[in-house]
Amino acid sequence: MTRLIQGIKKDLRFVGSHTLQPAWYKLLKVFILLGFLLGYWYFFGLKRTAVFLAAFLLLSLLVHLLYRWKTHEWKRSWLDFVVGEQDGEVKPRSIGLFYYSAIALNAALSVVASLLLA
Repeated sequence: MTRLIQGIKKDLRFVGSHTLQPAWYKLLKVFILLGFLLGYWYFFGLKRTAVFLAAFLLLSLLVHLLYRWKTHEWKRSWLDFVVGEQDGEVKPRSIGLFYYSAIALNAALSVVASLLLA
């Protein structure tokens, strides 16, 4: 259990500190998701919104864990995740099309799941 908690803390530190996206975009994503969820709730109801959110979070967690595993906890380049050395320290430099395509696919699959399951 301690290892799991340490892994979660490490990932939260990474997500909060990385420079793969500008700080304003990290904040904007929260408002985009909240606005989308409010609109989804308005048009489709609470049950379908809850199914969408659960599916989206689960699929996004899978993408996160896949990147974490394949990049050896953010230390190696993989697909569109590029790692470089800066001042003798390994730092992530960019993320790109595959990651954003996976998130868009997650959203589409979550919409389908919410419409079929709820």
